[in-house]
Amino acid sequence: MYVKQIMVSAVIGLALSASLPIGAQAQAPNRIKQFNAWGAYSHTGTTGKVCYVLSIPTLKEPADRDHGDVFFMLSQHPGQNVSLEPQFRVGYPFQAESKVILNIDGKTFNMFTKGANAWMENPAEEQSVVNAMRAGRSMNVVGKSRRGTQTKYAYSLSGVTASINEIKNCK
Repeated sequence: MYVKQIMVSAVIGLALSASLPIGAQAQAPNRIKQFNAWGAYSHTGTTGKVCYVLSIPTLKEPADRDHGDVFFMLSQHPGQNVSLEPQFRVGYPFQAESKVILNIDGKTFNMFTKGANAWMENPAEEQSVVNAMRAGRSMNVVGKSRRGTQTKYAYSLSGVTASINEIKNCK
């Protein structure tokens, strides 16, 4: 468990540094609280305080490949009062113009890719994804690497609701 927490902190640090403009400095991520498979975090960057929940997959397929750092997060950015933005990140570039399929207990959503990241193809579905995650038990994410390898990741949704509730008043 301790090793997993260190790994999540390292992944968060990488993710945040990758999302900042060149030369921008951000504080190290602050883990607010861990709830089973999901953690509540915050960090302060050049645009203010960002609060988010994050989890790493319980299963990565194919098992014989190096997936790098992989995580799914819901972030709440400064100026956004209620909306949580789903984001999926892997440790390799996705195939250009490919889609990622998010499946939450049988309900599917499409995500577009850019580099090693994926976001909701239809931003109007963001709240539906959050609602499905809160009500769901498990989540799978399927994508295709630049080399054409089909990848699949499984996530537990245990603790996602508590993590989301923890960042509601994060300012």
